[in-house]
Amino acid sequence: MFGLRASELIIILVVVLIIFGPKNLPKLGKSLGSTVKNIREGMEGDDKGETKQAEDVVVEESKEDKEIAELEAKLAAAKQKKAEDSDADAE
Repeated sequence: MFGLRASELIIILVVVLIIFGPKNLPKLGKSLGSTVKNIREGMEGDDKGETKQAEDVVVEESKEDKEIAELEAKLAAAKQKKAEDSDADAE
């Protein structure tokens, strides 16, 4: 592992323990692990994540398009009814 011997690793761990303290070591390890995980995912799955996000956007747009179409149909029906009512009042 990077050409380090056991005694060198122990010295590094003791220095880290002195600097950060025993209470903060689990937090430090967790944040370091999540950072490494995010970097690996970022390097490996750039194209996959973008494709999935693009598919989600298309699905959301189609739902919005359906809602807009329904509202336009209701508006057209209301305009037609209003025109019929005004024609009936004019007679």
